[in-house]
Amino acid sequence: MQSALLEAMEERQVTVSGKTHTLPELFMVLATQNPIEQEGTYPLPEAQKDRFLLHVAMGYPDDASEQAIIRLVRAEKGRDAGEVLEPISQHMIFDARAEVHRVEVSDAMEKYIVALIAATRRPRELSEDLGRWIQVGASPRGSRALDYVSRAHAWLNGRDYVTPDDVRAVVNDCLRHRLALSYEANAEGISPDRARSHISGQHVK
Repeated sequence: MQSALLEAMEERQVTVSGKTHTLPELFMVLATQNPIEQEGTYPLPEAQKDRFLLHVAMGYPDDASEQAIIRLVRAEKGRDAGEVLEPISQHMIFDARAEVHRVEVSDAMEKYIVALIAATRRPRELSEDLGRWIQVGASPRGSRALDYVSRAHAWLNGRDYVTPDDVRAVVNDCLRHRLALSYEANAEGISPDRARSHISGQHVK
């Protein structure tokens, strides 16, 4: 299973019973983690987790969102069987990708991204606490993820350039699975998000 996961993400193909199948141009690899029932499951190695672009943490929805979910499901159940929603075409997705790639990242924003990543690798330069908490910092995939997802965030907000707010909006999701914390940090209940926010609190520029 894990070998198929890696093969799909790295080589864009899967091999089953000795036969290799090329994946289509448009595909996604998703994995879920349930914090409640983990019997019989094993954490992915750090190198495998690093290949995922994002680690999105999803808690309980707030009350307003919960009500919206109820209404959405009710509307779907009540929809006429003959009613068909127009799907998003692959062409539209590829066009959106092209527009995201055209979003400008200034030299200052590149340096900001690099500084955030460097702080995870040399945490003791910022504070003693960070030096105790972070055992292994983010790999170059972390900076690549921050660059790409920041551009996507800017595009979704109607801009063709990245701002510091775009980087800050996505940095936790980009780095949450890329920071290896020390035993001491885990014992103190320090999460990757808290360690990362501590980096921002040290005025990384």
